[in-house]
Amino acid sequence: MNPLFMGLFVLFGTLLVMMTGMPIAFSLGIVSVAALVAFEGPRSLDFIAETFLGGLDDFTLVSIPMFVLMGAAVASSRAGRDLYEALDRWLYRVPGGLVISNLGACALFAALTGSSPATCAAIGKMGIPEMRKRGYPDEIATGSIAAGGTLGILIPPSLTFILYGIATESSIGRLFLAGVVPGIMLTVLFMVWTWFAVRRSGHRAYDPAFRWTWKEKFSALPKVLPFLAIIGAVMWALYGGVATPSEAAGLGALFCLLLAIVIYRMWRIQDLVAIFRDTTKESVMILMIIGTSILFSYMLTNLYLTQSLAEWIASLDVNRWVLLAAINAMLLLAGCFLPPAAIILMTTPILLPIITAAGFDIIWFGVILTINMEVGLITPPVGLNLYVINGIAPDVPLSRILWGSLPYVLCMLLAILILCIFPGIATWLPDMLMGPAM
Repeated sequence: MNPLFMGLFVLFGTLLVMMTGMPIAFSLGIVSVAALVAFEGPRSLDFIAETFLGGLDDFTLVSIPMFVLMGAAVASSRAGRDLYEALDRWLYRVPGGLVISNLGACALFAALTGSSPATCAAIGKMGIPEMRKRGYPDEIATGSIAAGGTLGILIPPSLTFILYGIATESSIGRLFLAGVVPGIMLTVLFMVWTWFAVRRSGHRAYDPAFRWTWKEKFSALPKVLPFLAIIGAVMWALYGGVATPSEAAGLGALFCLLLAIVIYRMWRIQDLVAIFRDTTKESVMILMIIGTSILFSYMLTNLYLTQSLAEWIASLDVNRWVLLAAINAMLLLAGCFLPPAAIILMTTPILLPIITAAGFDIIWFGVILTINMEVGLITPPVGLNLYVINGIAPDVPLSRILWGSLPYVLCMLLAILILCIFPGIATWLPDMLMGPAM
């Protein structure tokens, strides 16, 4: 049968099933099984269980629940509030310093949790009411946190990079390093826009005569620094040749759990049960998506859909940057409807041969793809971060939250453009520390 017809059948079938609201993992599984049976007959069912379980037979996947546990331990504590307060005391005299403090807290919290919704919730619960109380417009107060939360999937350790590394069989350590400088760059772009917008409005969060004393500034640091030390310890274990990504994740999870118990006194049974419950729910969800996405990829390859699409695109006589622009547009559109994990695992088997044939570095493209996923987190109709923020500030209309996040979307698109012009921003650090990619 014509691959074009089969491709359209799979595309519309996938969209139709997902529109029912069914969980992503089950949607991918149903479409995969239906397509295989429809085009290859019942005998294809013999390979489904083997393919699904084979996709989960990877030691690297152990790092996922460990990083999730690391994030759950931090997100369940008051670490987000302490980060916010510490940065506020040091940046309060900068125009828009309170918003910039929140963005900085989002970046640091994102590095600890790797989760965008968790970052939004932890920093937003403290930061949004405080910003509104001090007179910041609702758009800035909510939009900045929605955008700052997206840094959770870019700044390492990042679950998005782990999934991309598994899907492309590339180095997770190299991907983590590739996200460091772009993550800092994007955070700086967010802060520069915030500084400009608040300075232009003439708003001040504090009275000009107000001062935090040096004692008050330093007193906010003791609870924050141990968690930041964990980031350094995990990165050192990973890149110092001491541990594999899975072992480094386990080390980080253990230390985060111990610090949550020691610093925030979270030793009650109900506190620990909540942490492990959240870890189990999110880990199972991600692993189910991985297993069914492997089955989905098997179906695409077995029906020759991936190869046909790659051959068709390769036959187009277009500049490779035009090709990349089309891929970016597709990813931005997909991000409006699907979560990052699903997009990465569904599209990577199709995009990888196209990207490599066009001569692009797959590590660099992983960063580009992740920033595209960040945009999807703050754009409707799915826009998960927008709904998290709306839950924190239900009296702020969703349209105002979206309007406030739009300038940060432009910052992300600018970051993609900068990375296209200067790809070394993403590849310099991994090449310097780990040597050029083979």
